[in-house]
Amino acid sequence: MPPRKRAKGQQAELFSASSPEQIRAILWKAADQLRGSMDAAQYKEFVLGLVFLKYVSDAFAERRREIMAELEEDGVPEHRRGAFLEDQDSYSEENVFWVPEKARWGYISENAASADEGVGKLIDDAMGELMRENRALTGVLPQIFNRDNVDQNRLKGLVDLISDARFAGGEEKTAQDVLGETYEYFLEQFARAEGKRAGEFYTPKSVVELLVEILEPYQGRVYDPCCGSGGMFVQAQKFVEHHGGRDRTHDIAVYGQEANERTWRLAKMNLAIHGMDPEGVGKRWADTFADDKLPDLKADYVLANPPFNLHPWERSTEDRRWRFGVPPANNANFAWLQHIVAKLGDRGKAGVVLANGSMSSQSSGEGEIRKAMVDADLVACMVALPGNLFRTTAIPACLWFLVRNKGAQGADATNDRRGEVLFIDARELGEMVNRTERVFTAQEVERIADTFHAWRGTASARKRKLEYEDVPGFAYSAKLQEIAKHEYVLTPGRYVGAAEVEEDPNAEPVEERIARLTKELFEHFDESKRLEATVREQLGRIG
Repeated sequence: MPPRKRAKGQQAELFSASSPEQIRAILWKAADQLRGSMDAAQYKEFVLGLVFLKYVSDAFAERRREIMAELEEDGVPEHRRGAFLEDQDSYSEENVFWVPEKARWGYISENAASADEGVGKLIDDAMGELMRENRALTGVLPQIFNRDNVDQNRLKGLVDLISDARFAGGEEKTAQDVLGETYEYFLEQFARAEGKRAGEFYTPKSVVELLVEILEPYQGRVYDPCCGSGGMFVQAQKFVEHHGGRDRTHDIAVYGQEANERTWRLAKMNLAIHGMDPEGVGKRWADTFADDKLPDLKADYVLANPPFNLHPWERSTEDRRWRFGVPPANNANFAWLQHIVAKLGDRGKAGVVLANGSMSSQSSGEGEIRKAMVDADLVACMVALPGNLFRTTAIPACLWFLVRNKGAQGADATNDRRGEVLFIDARELGEMVNRTERVFTAQEVERIADTFHAWRGTASARKRKLEYEDVPGFAYSAKLQEIAKHEYVLTPGRYVGAAEVEEDPNAEPVEERIARLTKELFEHFDESKRLEATVREQLGRIG
């Protein structure tokens, strides 16, 4: 077969790209040309589906090379190697999907130019074969590439670009790692493009990082009741990998639920592309309130960014989850909080993003529910967030951190914080990355997380010899009796006070400054009197 003719322009630009970041930007630009008449949701599935197909194919090819190397090392004759290479268990045991020959990226790339019905038909067929061969992908992958609103020539150009992109990660990262980052990058770009509509599938990266750094999910069951595209799970995995290495990523098991079908598909692909079990988000999408798919789950960690002030919602006044009071029909904030509490194991911890109103609302019984949760000693920490963190909403937000047991827990937490709540006011933190979007810097995430860990006395805090102390304007540890005096309003600004103003060591002492200013005032007064007398004298002469 003759070599493929390479288009100029974007491919030439791609060849000169020196980093994965540049490659992602070029691919995004090329993919954007295919938007055409697609709606945003279809386009999102379209682009992310292509990245996913490339990922599973690359992972399959890499595993195939590993098996071949093992066979050669063991001295298995060539005529017997085929059977081992076609053994699907050899792939599934390493969390690698079985990819049939006509679903492999190499086959699609080689036949894209000669396909009679267009490359879209090849890709749709590949998606179908992948789903037939892998139960975890059943009903997940998009088959939308051969529709009338897809420009087949531009699609072929994008296939060529993805084929030519050097998804090499260097010594620290595999090509699959870089493809996973590409998937995340595209999700972020979709969130930027869709604005408010993106809230159902995307939580800003720095907010997710903060939640994970505070909860420290080293091992155990991680749950998200409204998991969107699975970003919380991906960050939890990154945390484990950063602190324990790639071999420890299986120390966590993820469980999630998502009500939106298309978003659920994105989550399944996102888990798979990061080496996690797609079954973690269930066999089907479902509403968490109406149809809890994990009724018996007891989680070690819960990470959640529920829809703010959701209404209407599937409400049953007889639900056993409403231990602290029946949430109002016009707002699901305290339904989410009580659902999460119901999922916590004996030492479970949760981090939840909610609208600011959840900290102070007294309407429709919400104040009583909040009071009951505080009195039950479930609230460990409240964090007030700055504005502009969420492109998807203008509603101010906060973080709730819930802990089943705030007592001392051996090596995990040495400080007994029963009867106390930590308040952190982070409204002045973050930096604007453009006119409308703010992010926490890595140093700010560390500062907030360190404050919590020092307060709790966690192993990570002891290792770094961190000691907690109140910081006016930023952090304050309040007793429950003090919170009761504030009528159980949990707004950090009520407790942390005003920030201390640092004194300038070279500044003039206050007493001396008062004396100097007083003297100057009288001198100016005397001068003005003399000036007034001179003016009167001159006017008298004129008159």
